[in-house]
Amino acid sequence: MMTAPVLQSFVDSPLLRMTDDTPTDYWNDSCAVAELEYALARGASGATSNPSIVLDVLRAEKAHWIPRIRQLAVENPAWTEMDLTWAIIEEMAVRGASILEPVFRREGGRKGRLSLQTNPQNYPNAERMLEQGIRFAGLAPNIQVKFPASRAGIQSIELATAAGVNINATVCFTVAQALAVAEAVERGLDALAARGGDVAAMTPVCTLMVGRLDDWMRILVERDGIAIHPDVLNWAGIAAFKRAYGLFNERSYRTRLLVAAYRHRLHWTEFVGGDLALTIPHAWQVRFNGSGISPVARIDEPVDLGTIKELLTRIPDFGRAFEPDGLAVDEFDSYGATVRTLRGFIKSYHDLVGAIRDVVLPDPETKPG
Repeated sequence: MMTAPVLQSFVDSPLLRMTDDTPTDYWNDSCAVAELEYALARGASGATSNPSIVLDVLRAEKAHWIPRIRQLAVENPAWTEMDLTWAIIEEMAVRGASILEPVFRREGGRKGRLSLQTNPQNYPNAERMLEQGIRFAGLAPNIQVKFPASRAGIQSIELATAAGVNINATVCFTVAQALAVAEAVERGLDALAARGGDVAAMTPVCTLMVGRLDDWMRILVERDGIAIHPDVLNWAGIAAFKRAYGLFNERSYRTRLLVAAYRHRLHWTEFVGGDLALTIPHAWQVRFNGSGISPVARIDEPVDLGTIKELLTRIPDFGRAFEPDGLAVDEFDSYGATVRTLRGFIKSYHDLVGAIRDVVLPDPETKPG
């Protein structure tokens, strides 16, 4: 039986109040069972994963996953370590999707999905991403498939949507990328409708990684010796997101925007009230729920024009992120934030493969235990 203090903590949860009182949803930025259950009890309606997250879950839930890896290796002796890695990734996703299934059923398929990311190494290959995305979509009815907003990823997003796959665009930082994703989804939905597909069942999402755009601005400030007020840098991702959000509404895109990559509380409070979703890591959920902040709709409050002007004047790369035509599709893969994130995701994937290797082929020079 739930104790009164725990129940009270749910009642006092600012994130729960946000989901009850505004159109804003939030997801758990992990598929770890304990974290997902915490989030669902406080109003979350989705979850996500990527190579970094899967590695963290593997480490946090060793008692479950280490024996499972060994079992799979014994049962499938011809599998490579990559085969084992993807088997674990998929199994972890299906487990998370099953926890979200009651939400999925309750919301008629509009919520309650688990986002599963395609192999980050395949970012330049649309065909490989599409093939893997279609496989992922068949793992469970409430799987959402992550494709990067790379040049090839935009093509995959259109083709996957046309095939009835619910997409979540990731590795996306700029207004131009978000608009390219939305246009690709529109083309895909029109193609799906033309062949008699159920467009009403589609819930496409585009993630803007606001904190990672802020990170890139800070790197440029240090790299290039730029003198700028430090507080201004906290608003780069917010400004880009709010501009994209306004354009999505003006153009009636059927893709919903999602906020990711938390660095400070403005990455929550500035987006409350929007018809959007926030994918929040567990540690930030705990901070926000303990903050005492009453969620107030701020999505329509514009970023200070002086702040935007300083960012545009001092950091040219901010203009590339903020302006709707700031990047051509052929420039998506070379944008600094994109390169940093792809490198990080690919490294995390290799680290995950290495962690699987250490289970099935442990280093003989290391003392057991």
